Amino acid sequence: MVLKPQDIFILLKLIVWEQQDWTYQGLANALFMSASEVHAGIKRAIASRLMDQNLMALQKKALEEFIVHGIQYAFPPIRGDITRGMPTSYAAPPLNGYFQVGEELPPVWPDPLGSVRGYELSPLYRSAPKAASIDSLLYELLALIDAIRDGRAREKEIAIEEFRNRI
Repeated sequence: MVLKPQDIFILLKLIVWEQQDWTYQGLANALFMSASEVHAGIKRAIASRLMDQNLMALQKKALEEFIVHGIQYAFPPIRGDITRGMPTSYAAPPLNGYFQVGEELPPVWPDPLGSVRGYELSPLYRSAPKAASIDSLLYELLALIDAIRDGRAREKEIAIEEFRNRI
Protein backbone atom coordinates (compact mmCIF):
# COMPACT_ATOMS: atom_id res chain seq x y z
CA MET A 1 0.00 0.00 0.00
CA VAL A 2 1.44 3.35 -1.04
CA LEU A 3 0.88 6.63 0.78
CA LYS A 4 -0.85 9.42 -1.09
CA PRO A 5 -0.58 13.16 -0.42
CA GLN A 6 -4.10 13.28 0.99
CA ASP A 7 -3.04 10.82 3.70
CA ILE A 8 -0.59 13.39 5.07
CA PHE A 9 -3.30 16.05 4.74
CA ILE A 10 -5.59 13.89 6.89
CA LEU A 11 -2.86 13.29 9.48
CA LEU A 12 -2.16 17.01 9.72
CA LYS A 13 -5.81 17.61 10.58
CA LEU A 14 -5.54 14.92 13.25
CA ILE A 15 -2.61 16.86 14.74
CA VAL A 16 -4.87 19.91 14.94
CA TRP A 17 -7.64 17.80 16.49
CA GLU A 18 -5.27 15.97 18.83
CA GLN A 19 -7.44 16.33 21.94
CA GLN A 20 -10.74 15.77 20.14
CA ASP A 21 -12.66 12.66 19.27
CA TRP A 22 -13.11 12.35 15.54
CA THR A 23 -15.14 10.43 13.01
CA TYR A 24 -14.47 9.68 9.37
CA GLN A 25 -17.39 11.87 8.38
CA GLY A 26 -16.21 14.70 10.64
CA LEU A 27 -12.74 14.58 9.08
CA ALA A 28 -14.25 14.41 5.62
CA ASN A 29 -16.38 17.49 6.23
CA ALA A 30 -13.49 19.46 7.71
CA LEU A 31 -11.18 18.55 4.82
CA PHE A 32 -13.71 18.80 1.98
CA MET A 33 -13.17 15.15 1.09
CA SER A 34 -15.43 12.13 0.99
CA ALA A 35 -15.66 9.82 4.00
CA SER A 36 -14.43 6.95 1.83
CA GLU A 37 -11.31 8.96 0.87
CA VAL A 38 -10.63 9.64 4.55
CA HIS A 39 -11.18 5.98 5.46
CA ALA A 40 -8.78 4.83 2.72
CA GLY A 41 -6.23 7.44 3.84
CA ILE A 42 -6.38 6.24 7.44
CA LYS A 43 -5.92 2.64 6.24
CA ARG A 44 -2.81 3.65 4.27
CA ALA A 45 -1.47 5.61 7.27
CA ILE A 46 -1.90 2.51 9.46
CA ALA A 47 -0.21 0.29 6.85
CA SER A 48 2.66 2.81 6.66
CA ARG A 49 2.95 2.81 10.46
CA LEU A 50 2.11 6.49 10.75
CA MET A 51 -0.93 5.56 12.87
CA ASP A 52 -1.49 2.88 15.49
CA GLN A 53 -4.34 0.59 14.43
CA ASN A 54 -5.36 -0.38 17.96
CA LEU A 55 -5.42 3.13 19.41
CA MET A 56 -6.27 4.93 16.14
CA ALA A 57 -3.63 7.43 17.22
CA LEU A 58 -0.85 9.18 15.35
CA GLN A 59 2.66 7.81 15.57
CA LYS A 60 4.14 11.28 15.93
CA LYS A 61 7.81 10.30 15.75
CA ALA A 62 7.25 8.32 12.57
CA LEU A 63 5.23 11.15 11.02
CA GLU A 64 7.89 13.69 12.00
CA GLU A 65 10.60 11.52 10.45
CA PHE A 66 8.62 11.17 7.22
CA ILE A 67 7.87 14.89 7.01
CA VAL A 68 11.45 15.95 7.74
CA HIS A 69 13.24 13.39 5.58
CA GLY A 70 10.84 12.08 2.98
CA ILE A 71 7.98 14.34 2.02
CA GLN A 72 9.99 16.46 -0.38
CA TYR A 73 10.87 13.32 -2.35
CA ALA A 74 7.56 11.47 -2.06
CA PHE A 75 5.35 14.47 -2.85
CA PRO A 76 7.41 17.15 -4.58
CA PRO A 77 5.56 20.37 -5.27
CA ILE A 78 4.80 21.46 -8.79
CA ARG A 79 5.50 25.07 -9.63
CA GLY A 80 3.26 26.80 -12.10
CA ASP A 81 2.62 30.13 -13.70
CA ILE A 82 2.03 33.48 -12.10
CA THR A 83 -1.42 33.58 -10.55
CA ARG A 84 -3.54 35.03 -7.76
CA GLY A 85 -3.93 32.95 -4.68
CA MET A 86 -3.41 32.19 -1.02
CA PRO A 87 0.18 32.56 0.26
CA THR A 88 2.00 29.42 1.35
CA SER A 89 5.47 28.28 2.39
CA TYR A 90 7.65 31.18 3.61
CA ALA A 91 5.00 33.74 2.58
CA ALA A 92 2.37 32.39 5.03
CA PRO A 93 2.21 32.18 8.82
CA PRO A 94 4.25 31.29 10.77
CA LEU A 95 7.24 31.67 8.43
CA ASN A 96 6.25 35.08 7.10
CA GLY A 97 7.46 36.45 10.43
CA TYR A 98 10.96 35.20 9.63
CA PHE A 99 11.28 36.15 5.97
CA GLN A 100 10.67 39.25 3.88
CA VAL A 101 9.05 38.51 0.54
CA GLY A 102 10.82 41.43 -1.12
CA GLU A 103 10.83 41.79 -4.90
CA GLU A 104 10.37 38.14 -5.77
CA LEU A 105 6.92 36.71 -6.19
CA PRO A 106 5.83 34.48 -3.29
CA PRO A 107 4.47 30.95 -3.61
CA VAL A 108 0.66 30.77 -3.61
CA TRP A 109 -2.03 28.15 -3.86
CA PRO A 110 -4.18 29.16 -6.84
CA ASP A 111 -7.41 30.86 -5.83
CA PRO A 112 -9.32 33.26 -8.09
CA LEU A 113 -10.43 35.17 -4.99
CA GLY A 114 -6.88 35.29 -3.64
CA SER A 115 -5.39 38.61 -2.67
CA VAL A 116 -1.73 37.81 -3.39
CA ARG A 117 -0.04 37.58 -6.76
CA GLY A 118 2.68 34.95 -6.91
CA TYR A 119 3.88 31.77 -8.54
CA GLU A 120 1.61 28.76 -8.31
CA LEU A 121 2.73 26.05 -5.90
CA SER A 122 0.63 22.92 -5.98
CA PRO A 123 -0.98 22.22 -2.61
CA LEU A 124 -0.46 18.88 -0.91
CA TYR A 125 -4.06 18.04 -1.80
CA ARG A 126 -6.58 19.87 -3.94
CA SER A 127 -8.92 20.83 -1.08
CA ALA A 128 -6.08 21.96 1.21
CA PRO A 129 -6.53 25.70 0.49
CA LYS A 130 -10.27 25.54 1.21
CA ALA A 131 -9.74 23.62 4.46
CA ALA A 132 -6.87 25.94 5.45
CA SER A 133 -9.00 29.02 4.89
CA ILE A 134 -11.27 28.00 7.78
CA ASP A 135 -8.61 26.48 10.08
CA SER A 136 -5.59 28.66 10.87
CA LEU A 137 -3.68 25.86 12.65
CA LEU A 138 -4.08 23.54 9.67
CA TYR A 139 -3.03 26.42 7.40
CA GLU A 140 0.19 26.86 9.38
CA LEU A 141 0.99 23.13 9.20
CA LEU A 142 0.35 23.02 5.46
CA ALA A 143 2.49 26.12 4.88
CA LEU A 144 5.31 24.55 6.91
CA ILE A 145 5.03 21.37 4.86
CA ASP A 146 5.26 23.43 1.66
CA ALA A 147 8.40 25.13 2.95
CA ILE A 148 9.91 21.71 3.67
CA ARG A 149 8.83 20.45 0.23
CA ASP A 150 9.96 23.49 -1.76
CA GLY A 151 11.99 25.89 0.37
CA ARG A 152 15.60 26.87 0.34
CA ALA A 153 17.91 25.55 3.08
CA ARG A 154 17.18 28.29 5.64
CA GLU A 155 13.42 28.12 5.03
CA LYS A 156 13.45 24.34 5.41
CA GLU A 157 15.48 24.53 8.59
CA ILE A 158 13.08 26.95 10.27
CA ALA A 159 10.03 25.12 8.91
CA ILE A 160 11.28 21.83 10.38
CA GLU A 161 11.86 23.48 13.76
CA GLU A 162 8.38 25.07 13.70
CA PHE A 163 6.78 21.78 12.61
CA ARG A 164 8.49 19.91 15.45
CA ASN A 165 7.22 22.51 17.92
CA ARG A 166 3.67 21.94 16.73
CA ILE A 167 3.70 18.18 16.67
